[in-house]
Amino acid sequence: MKLTQQNLIELSKVAQEAALKAGEVIETVILDAPSRENLKVKSKATGSSKASQVVTEVDLKCEKIILDVIEPTLKKFDLALLSEESIDDQSRFEKDYFWCIDPLDGTLAFVESKPGFSVSIALVSKDGVPQIGVVYDPSTQTLYSAVKGNRAFKNNQPLQQIKHQSGSKRKQNILTVIAEPNLIMSAEFAKIIDELKQISNSYSWSEMKILEGYGAVINACQVIENSPAVYFKLPKPQQGGGSIWDFAATCCLFNELTGVVSDVFGIQLDLNKKGDSFMNLGGVIYASEKSISTEMIRIIQGILK
Repeated sequence: MKLTQQNLIELSKVAQEAALKAGEVIETVILDAPSRENLKVKSKATGSSKASQVVTEVDLKCEKIILDVIEPTLKKFDLALLSEESIDDQSRFEKDYFWCIDPLDGTLAFVESKPGFSVSIALVSKDGVPQIGVVYDPSTQTLYSAVKGNRAFKNNQPLQQIKHQSGSKRKQNILTVIAEPNLIMSAEFAKIIDELKQISNSYSWSEMKILEGYGAVINACQVIENSPAVYFKLPKPQQGGGSIWDFAATCCLFNELTGVVSDVFGIQLDLNKKGDSFMNLGGVIYASEKSISTEMIRIIQGILK
């Protein structure tokens, strides 16, 4: 079943409703100290990093809430489903579109009471193109949403395009670099920062700000909020490095904001990849503009040789 623009707008409203309802559960835990202290944390046999292995009762409760809201759309629009806390039934390769859900991205940050967690819901076509992207940040009560070909929004107000001016026309001359703590502490990260400093004059960056990010979804949103900016993850052989549900919604946002998303080799992210859902082999780059993406690809490929 091929979806019309009106269908996508209708489904976006459903996704927003689901994200906000799940967010209410997260907000309740955030505000209730006893609930935070008694939070049950478990490990799951997936990925190689602690961030990919941790799961809480809140993840599972949020997933149920989201699935309850979107369940009627599965039959009505003949949609498949891929959700982090459920088994991948491979129906995403058979249907024209599938819901892609991360009920609580940044669970480790949530458990450690650090900012960077969110609810992420996307609708992706069988060929891996995001059609809808919805992100809700319970910490700030910020709702991002986008529909392919229909702009992007922040709290239901049109989201301004990511700035692409150069030199003195920039709103700010600070380059913001966003990465997870483990990457920031690595030798590779230090080399990348050194390389960026060497080209800073060419882009009139007066300084460089490093943000220690946690959940991949909010890290990508930070690029939107801190332009000029870049968020990246390096490739690694072990499973991890984020999964399809970590990037699908924000890819849709970036497509509508003319931001740039790719793996570290400049290849478009495969948001319906066969095999497992992990994106570790290609890494990821979110950049506020093409020139920054191009420089990051060059620098990272030079380091990886």
